[in-house]
Amino acid sequence: MVQAVVGSGSDGSTPDSVASASDEVGSTVAKKSLKARIWPLLKLGIGVAIVGALMWKLGTEGFVAGVRVLGVGDLFAALGIGLVTTVLCAWRWCLVARRLGLRLPLGQAIADYYRALFLNSVLPAGVLGDVQRAVRHGREEGDVGAGVRAVVLERMAGQAVVMVAGVAVLLAGPARSVGLVLVAVVAVVVVGYVAARRWVGLGSRWRRTVDDVRTGLLARDALPGVAILSAAALAGHVLLFLVAIRAAGATQSAEELLPIIIVALLAMGLPVNVGGWGPREGVTALMFAAAGLGAAQGLTAAVAYGLLGLVASLPGALMLVRRRERVQHDERGRYRMARRARGGNSVADRVRRVPGGGIPGLALGARAHDPRVRRRHTGAAAAHPPAFGMPHG
Repeated sequence: MVQAVVGSGSDGSTPDSVASASDEVGSTVAKKSLKARIWPLLKLGIGVAIVGALMWKLGTEGFVAGVRVLGVGDLFAALGIGLVTTVLCAWRWCLVARRLGLRLPLGQAIADYYRALFLNSVLPAGVLGDVQRAVRHGREEGDVGAGVRAVVLERMAGQAVVMVAGVAVLLAGPARSVGLVLVAVVAVVVVGYVAARRWVGLGSRWRRTVDDVRTGLLARDALPGVAILSAAALAGHVLLFLVAIRAAGATQSAEELLPIIIVALLAMGLPVNVGGWGPREGVTALMFAAAGLGAAQGLTAAVAYGLLGLVASLPGALMLVRRRERVQHDERGRYRMARRARGGNSVADRVRRVPGGGIPGLALGARAHDPRVRRRHTGAAAAHPPAFGMPHG
């Protein structure tokens, strides 16, 4: 009887079964952790492989030409177009966030969006800026999950409009096969959403995502505004790509170049890039080659667009510096308030109150030249001679 009680838990489990369950849980956690480490490296590796394949096939001349063909006018055009598209995207973010119950002033959204664009352009993963603005906004509002969902939905809205525009443009042009692929993808997304609304239970973790899609994007008072802002932002991205293509030397009409641009913008949404580089350059080179314009020129145009996008995001670097200075200023203010609340009783504060900072030999300070101070100091030293017969001073 004693052995039975000792050898089993309150639920009837044996030590072997508990150990087995513990090992299984540990193995599951280890697998998830390994997957979390491998997937970002895999995405980065695919982007690097695409860029390397382009260099191997077309040489480095296309990359160098993408820098060389840009003029001062192109850079100013990128700054102007970037300002408009950033304001439109930040406004869209405000609409989605407010639909999810989060406060987000337009001025703050523009600054955060600029910072996110800059970080996306200079960091390898290409999405870390969006992660930063999502988490920061969620923490400010006390709901990180809602902040992340707002950013995800805002980005989804932009990609959805690009896909719809791609279907319309590609089906009307020579690249109908690509358009049909997009139609199939859109159909799968729509069917998946309808099925999720019907069959996902109320207690499921996916239910909130489905409800947020309906509330933040598809509601009657949300869909028109989000769609219009997304379409206007897409027009800005297309215009910036046209500037890059013209700088690369292409003289075809905008109608002929529009399918290439749309497919390149769709490729930019693939999560396998190095700071946005990789799929965009590969797809643009292939589309230019298919249109008889030359893969090298397509690569030059894509590189020029990437550089113009980086220029357009440069105000985000200034926003990043300003925010860092503001954070440092706030930290100094909190330190001063905390010191006043303590009454200045810390060791550092007591040292500061000693003349000369509490350092021996500096206590006389600026009055050391006063003869009266010297006599008092010398008299005190004579009254108390140093031990061991050592001479004073």
